[in-house]
Amino acid sequence: MSVDSSTVKKVASLARIAVTDADAEKLVPELNSIIGWVEQLGEVDVTGVEPMTAVIPNTLRLRDDVVNADPQTGGGIRDKVLANAPQAEHGFFAVPKVIE
Repeated sequence: MSVDSSTVKKVASLARIAVTDADAEKLVPELNSIIGWVEQLGEVDVTGVEPMTAVIPNTLRLRDDVVNADPQTGGGIRDKVLANAPQAEHGFFAVPKVIE
């Protein structure tokens, strides 16, 4: 695939970027170079390679998900909190539907 000056102007128009004719001519070899790199990546044999989201393995340090039942530090008072709600259902705040 190859990019020409008219393609650069079309992409710039779609991106709402003002590009002069001289700038468009300067961008043609740069964009062709980028497309060449992408095509080169398509030639790499990746059979047997698992997809990954990061180069190094990351694991989140998670704390135990426990209910704090101590009323002094904010737990165990669900009924008191829901008493202030305009509407509550099944132990949760009820809110109006916003998706039509």
